[in-house]
Amino acid sequence: MRSRQKILVTCTVILVVSSSITFAQQNQSDAPIKVQTTLVSVPVIVSDRQGRYISGLKIESFKLYQDRIEQRISIFDASEEPLNIALLLDTSRSTSQVLDDIKKDAGNFLKELRPQDRALVMSFDYDVHLLSSLTSDRKALERAIKDARIGERIGTMLRDAVAEVIKRQFKRIEGRKAIILLTDGKDYGSGISEDELFDEATESGAMIYSVFFETEFQRNNWNGPFPFPRRGRGGMGRRFPPIDRPRGNDRRGERVEMRNQEAMEFLTKLSDVSAGRFYSSKVSDLKKTFKLIAEELRHQYRLGFYPDVSKADGQRHTLRVEVSAPDAVVRARRSYQAPSFANGS
Repeated sequence: MRSRQKILVTCTVILVVSSSITFAQQNQSDAPIKVQTTLVSVPVIVSDRQGRYISGLKIESFKLYQDRIEQRISIFDASEEPLNIALLLDTSRSTSQVLDDIKKDAGNFLKELRPQDRALVMSFDYDVHLLSSLTSDRKALERAIKDARIGERIGTMLRDAVAEVIKRQFKRIEGRKAIILLTDGKDYGSGISEDELFDEATESGAMIYSVFFETEFQRNNWNGPFPFPRRGRGGMGRRFPPIDRPRGNDRRGERVEMRNQEAMEFLTKLSDVSAGRFYSSKVSDLKKTFKLIAEELRHQYRLGFYPDVSKADGQRHTLRVEVSAPDAVVRARRSYQAPSFANGS
């Protein structure tokens, strides 16, 4: 009798274990296969030949290409959202003659923001100064602009200031982001290189609108102590322009013109890679310009797609957006840096 009971217990145990194994195997086979991929967000501005935004387009009007291969648009958003704006004011010694204009224009842009929009104010000279964190408090923002002062020491940390906004101030901010950069475009001393900044701007999702103020190097602007060199990723420490020596107004004028031209080329590229725009304060009606910028940011389109897992190679891939609207001008993100999932990373 006991022998039969032992056999029965043993059979029961075997049956339970077998059932558990079978159930676990079924769960494993039924579990979804996870494919590591990342959504690529592509903000898009569509305007006509006169620069006026075109609203009301549907997803069917857009085509999105990666490396010349059309992608399925998984996310399409055309709704209005609150804006997040960074106002960057150049307070370096070289802008002493135009700082009042820079502050005035920054204040004019604030007038285009709605109550739900937010902004921060940052100045840059020999260092980067956060004058107001991201807020919708207009009085605080106006005070921050008013408090901007020419730096006490030589230096223009332009590239570092833009990188500070992209990598820190805007890093965890979702939605529509833009940087309004009011500057003469001449950088002296930043730790991040131009190429590194272009890469950061391409990936950031923040459109950069550069407003160029033409300046002339003034010898009496360069009094005071020199700052200590700053070294950083991709940087070679601070670099300063050679002191002009009296060799004739013609040669000095040529150097000034060359520096201004180089500054405009840099600002133009910085705006282009981020799908923003470049403006010159001398040739633009900035009140009208700021109104246009605010309106097109509110009416931008946002596309999103999931790249094929084979593109998770850590390489940079080109992007192109086409719109089936007559005489449409499209500004959009041009590339993205793919993540790398090799070796399970």
